[in-house]
Amino acid sequence: MSKTYLIAGAVALAAAAGGAFWMTRSASAPEANVTTFSTAAVAQEATASSQAALVPDMVLGEAEAPVEVIEYASFTCPHCANFHETVFDQLKANYIDTGKVRFVYREVYFDKFGLWAGMVARCGGAEKYFGIADMLFDQQKEWLAPGEAAGIAENLRKVGLKAGIGAEALEACLNDNDMAQAMVATYQDNATKDEINSTPSFVIDGQKYSNMSYEDFAKILDEKLAN
Repeated sequence: MSKTYLIAGAVALAAAAGGAFWMTRSASAPEANVTTFSTAAVAQEATASSQAALVPDMVLGEAEAPVEVIEYASFTCPHCANFHETVFDQLKANYIDTGKVRFVYREVYFDKFGLWAGMVARCGGAEKYFGIADMLFDQQKEWLAPGEAAGIAENLRKVGLKAGIGAEALEACLNDNDMAQAMVATYQDNATKDEINSTPSFVIDGQKYSNMSYEDFAKILDEKLAN
């Protein structure tokens, strides 16, 4: 999925404030409680220190691995789902699990549904995060199939429940406005710093790369490991 960062940021900021409200079970229209936050307002609500506490990086692999890979991806991006279906398992088996790569996953929010999915993924904590992320990518077409907010929200609840998150805990996560705002602010900060304008994108030891095959990924990693 290739979109400009500014467009993505505007959509995500509009979703952030109302995201938790949209997730509630209500007879009213799903978007009745929308409030739009400017970048400055979000920044005021989620300071750097609070972001670090609320929205830590999700990491796989050894902390001291010689190469760091940061993936920027959206749970609603078809190209991201394809990467996780065709490349990620090999990358994990051959580089992450073997101690060669420290892998950091960072969420991108092109739309409110991607933000909601991120809230579900984080609801299980670091221990469950990557398992839920796998479910979201594997079942992307299914949970996005309704095409409208109420149906997608209900499908995301089902993903969370299937992952073993209790119903009450799941509802609390989905209605946590502070977390939603902090997630968007963190996304904006990271994507601006790394100049991310499409997904999936990768930052490998500080150098940005676009989507690629496993063969190309392995070649880059092997070259960096050899240096």
